[in-house]
Amino acid sequence: MWFRRDLRLADNPALAAALAEGTVTPLFVLDPLFLRRAGAPRLAFMYRCLRELDAALGGALVVRTGDPVTVVPAVAREVGAAAVFAAGDFAPYGMARDRGVADALRDAGATLRHVGSPYAVDPGTVRKDNGTQYLVFTPFSKVWLAHGWSAPIEAPRASAMRLRGAPDVPTERIPDDPEVAATLPPAGERGAWARWETFAADAIDRYRDERNRPDLDGCSRMSPYLRFGVVHPRQLLAELRPDRHHDHYRSELCWREFYADVLFHQPHTAWRNLQSKMDALPLDTDERARARFDVWCEGRTGFPIVDAGMRELRATGWMHNRVRMIVASFLVKDLHLPWQWGARHFMRHLVDGDIASNNHGWQWTAGTGTDAAPYFRVFNPEMQAEKFDPDGAYRRAWVPELDDALGYPAPMVDHATERAEALARYKRVTGK
Repeated sequence: MWFRRDLRLADNPALAAALAEGTVTPLFVLDPLFLRRAGAPRLAFMYRCLRELDAALGGALVVRTGDPVTVVPAVAREVGAAAVFAAGDFAPYGMARDRGVADALRDAGATLRHVGSPYAVDPGTVRKDNGTQYLVFTPFSKVWLAHGWSAPIEAPRASAMRLRGAPDVPTERIPDDPEVAATLPPAGERGAWARWETFAADAIDRYRDERNRPDLDGCSRMSPYLRFGVVHPRQLLAELRPDRHHDHYRSELCWREFYADVLFHQPHTAWRNLQSKMDALPLDTDERARARFDVWCEGRTGFPIVDAGMRELRATGWMHNRVRMIVASFLVKDLHLPWQWGARHFMRHLVDGDIASNNHGWQWTAGTGTDAAPYFRVFNPEMQAEKFDPDGAYRRAWVPELDDALGYPAPMVDHATERAEALARYKRVTGK
């Protein structure tokens, strides 16, 4: 069983299928590419989740570092495995990696069997009547909902887990956490479900009304657990009932699957504009632009809601979704910088960093992605703060120097001026 983005025992169809075949060696491969690209918060959280998974497997998890194309077949040979079970992967790198592993396994006399995926509905499944993909969320969501998904399955009983792993099979230690300043959420399935119970006991019944309030604990904060498959979206969907608040949370889970579907169909959109005409949008990339970017990263823009979000990101490895949109809009429409700069910064610091959701979310804000015409949507940071942090509690929590006006910088730009400049630049490209 090759664990990837499914670090759990419950509702893990690939694990269930492997156990049904016989004795199972549980394997996790530390891919050097991921280790290089992931920031310290994401790595630390993953290592903690791996320790929890290993404990749930009775210490049997086999950990190896290296290219999966080499490592997976090598372990299969060591244990005499005829099959390697894994959940499907639909991201560009993951699909290419799996093709390489499957080829190498065939040479070793074994097969790679995909069972399940990180999604309730696999990317590529929801299509228009003519077989093409959806690029607008609302019609996608209707077909996604009508398609439905299977019920989650229970975790295997301990007596049913016939494992041949560590220490019989040589393994590496799960690495120590890298030095990380962020305070991370509790790891593993127990941590995930404890957080869900807190959310479900109270905030979910006000979710539609309070999800945009960063001053309130109105979000589920399940995104890190979904990112690493500590829980499956199907498990959360099973917790929901027909209700306007629950329906809206269901819709948010659908957004995650929509962006995965877009990336599956158009893998180039990981780092390039979905709307290629927007490649002509004038952007600032000179030395002065780099200096402005550094100010944004450090949370010293002089706009309290923006600075609060950037500081929350560094302190927790997470940022409230409404604030993500505000700080992203500020970067691309007040500072006129490439959305890719912001997306890379987020991926370095977010525990829940996911290439499809993160980068397509940035494109949505930048007006270069799936939304039909968002280029004229320029968030006013002060108005957003007044609306969604009316008492200033969120801003004061992360920008304490607000109480000392002399200790807080003046706004780095005039929003009205930069809004007009942004709209003028978009007009050059769109003609509108």
